[in-house]
Amino acid sequence: QVQLVESGGGLVQPGGSLRLSCAASGSISSINWMAWYRQAPGKERELVASITSSGITNYADAVKGRFTISRDNAKNTMYLQMNSLKPEDTAVYYCKTVSYRMSYWGKGTLVTVSS
Repeated sequence: QVQLVESGGGLVQPGGSLRLSCAASGSISSINWMAWYRQAPGKERELVASITSSGITNYADAVKGRFTISRDNAKNTMYLQMNSLKPEDTAVYYCKTVSYRMSYWGKGTLVTVSS
């Protein structure tokens, strides 16, 4: 079992920044790949960014150049630095990982970009 807990969401004005965190606990020794997803109201959940334990990253086109994914393996924590936020970035952000072929999700943290 793996537990994931997100934090760092909130209300921010367009052009602002937020940093999300995802703390992992439990059977984490097998974790390689971790990712951030988001789900906006009325839309499907989508991949935002992913990172492997060796630091290989991947980003959705919509966030390239604005968001940065990182992880601290010693702290078992993944981060998402979000800059130049836009109203269309408003969503619940979830972290996800896979361990022994099972997918684990956090409960999400709400990011609202509005003036």
